[in-house]
Amino acid sequence: MRIHTSSVPAMPAGRTPLEQPEFLPMTAADVKHIGWDGIDILLVTGDGYVDHPSFAAAILGRWLVAHGYRVGVAAQPAWDSTADLEKMGRPALFAGVTAGALDSMLAHYTAFRKKRSDDAYTPGGKAGARPNRATIVYTNLVRRAFPGLPVILGGIEASLRRITHYDFWTDKLRRPLLLDSKADAIIYGMGERAMLEAAVALDENGYAHQQDTGALPPLWTVFSALRGMACMVPADYAPAEADVFELPAHEAIEKAPHLLLQATVMLEKQVHAMNAPAIQPAGGRKVLLTAPAHPLGEEEMDRLYSLPFARTAHPAYTSPIPATDMMLTSVTTHRGCGGGCSFCSLALHQGRRIASRSRKSVIEEVRAMTRRADWKGTISDVGGPSANMWQAACAADPARCRRESCMHPSVCKAFKAQQPAAIDLLRTIRGMEKVRHVRVASGVRYDLALKDDTALRAYTMEFTGGQLKVAPEHICDNVLERMRKPGLPAFEAFLEAFETFSREAGKEQYVIPYLMSAFPGCTDDDMRTLGRWLRQRGWQPQQVQCFIPTPGTVATAMYYAGIDLQGDPIYVARTDAERLRQHHILIPSHGGAQGAAGKKHGQQRKNAPRHAAGKQQAAQQTRRDDDRRSRGRSSARPSRPQRRRG
Repeated sequence: MRIHTSSVPAMPAGRTPLEQPEFLPMTAADVKHIGWDGIDILLVTGDGYVDHPSFAAAILGRWLVAHGYRVGVAAQPAWDSTADLEKMGRPALFAGVTAGALDSMLAHYTAFRKKRSDDAYTPGGKAGARPNRATIVYTNLVRRAFPGLPVILGGIEASLRRITHYDFWTDKLRRPLLLDSKADAIIYGMGERAMLEAAVALDENGYAHQQDTGALPPLWTVFSALRGMACMVPADYAPAEADVFELPAHEAIEKAPHLLLQATVMLEKQVHAMNAPAIQPAGGRKVLLTAPAHPLGEEEMDRLYSLPFARTAHPAYTSPIPATDMMLTSVTTHRGCGGGCSFCSLALHQGRRIASRSRKSVIEEVRAMTRRADWKGTISDVGGPSANMWQAACAADPARCRRESCMHPSVCKAFKAQQPAAIDLLRTIRGMEKVRHVRVASGVRYDLALKDDTALRAYTMEFTGGQLKVAPEHICDNVLERMRKPGLPAFEAFLEAFETFSREAGKEQYVIPYLMSAFPGCTDDDMRTLGRWLRQRGWQPQQVQCFIPTPGTVATAMYYAGIDLQGDPIYVARTDAERLRQHHILIPSHGGAQGAAGKKHGQQRKNAPRHAAGKQQAAQQTRRDDDRRSRGRSSARPSRPQRRRG
């Protein structure tokens, strides 16, 4: 099935093409230097501003400029004053707010709620440049600075908190983010199409330069007509569509925790079907989630990535932004992942449908990279959430799909991967002038790789730089089933093939597996089983990610409710002591044992499900989705087991 390629008009009515600036403006002087007399849209972000397509402010900002909108960036503004937001004056249309590339709570705290000491998206890598719950704080700042200005949220923090969600850091349910932030809408998922359509809609409804919005149509009526939007609507609102995903009310979930699992699974279905809205009663009103925005088509993706990004941090910074190190030598070939892992945010954000760039577009980007003065000859990564899914597509109708994963319990026959084409692309790039090495750092789906022996041989022998990342997460069937990961036989078959091909190539190479402890339903005995298996292979883990219940995922709903997708009670390691104990089974020397194990957070809770009677209701759903490259995953840090020598 081909991806829908319709879009808003190439140039909205009344807009003319704008010349792309060297950098998007951050100050009044920048605006004047470009030759603008003001800005239409202000993008407020919790990340430092790097003008690279891996950073949301850059890619959304340049996309809007390409369609005639003047965009300014307020990167990591101080939150005790509105001064940083007011530097470029009042935006004519709206403010877009994002916490940044990560949920701000995940950016600040470890799996054991300890403060992180660094932030890769901040100049100098310093922690503390963004507030906790940044979308709420930034929205309040915008309201103070520009009363009456429409505020639209986006990014992973807002997208995954669009309905009732469990908050690990306070151990509480929280209301849909729109209620707590008082923003006007959320763009959920990938934002280019929806944000442009929102700008056009506000333009056409007379919101430009209007400070007194009382005479204009209510914002919810504007946003409810667009795809990919969440907005608050009156309690008596009923969508016009025949099919609607009606989620349990927030107040009902507070009384019956199993309903969070039901709501989360229904939301997964809505995102994958892409043909119907969802609605959730909350706080005396309703959250309306319009039908998801269609992914960008190949031509649109090519146009987006061909914009003239500076591919470096804004010159105002005096310290480097660590996250740029890998980004500057990597190429994104696609978005989305068919994996469907229950702990990953990708299902509700990028989705399972793959949106790919053309071969020509990728090659042109590499050619532009090789012309840079700082080019060193190595492409660190060519890929996406899973590198071997470039140009993959579903041969069936995803809207009628009943699977929660394209990969689990086995690779779907309708999922048509183009792995030979991906290998040919890698070889072409490797053969280009000034390119010495090409690597695939984003990792591959090993169950998919096993479907094509030629591709697996090439990934192993030609494009692995000594280490290849894969994500088995665990080896016990009961844990893997709840994760929606392939079974141990598939991983062992992959390891055997990898070792065989590495020997043929005469290379000493290692698999770097992501491993996870304290997953819902994972017991201490399961961790001991994993530990024994690792020792039998001569692996000694140096890093294992303890499961972090990030908002919005199916695994987090299982953690909160204490039941699996069939409604059966499961063991959940809830206290810091229980979670750290599982961690120590694999890494006995992990630091901070006393401090974390001694915390009492959550210890009053039992391991029985919060609502044992939820089996029948929880069994009514099907489930879903998935896994990412730069921390859309719950596993925020990669594991690095090392093979012992001798």
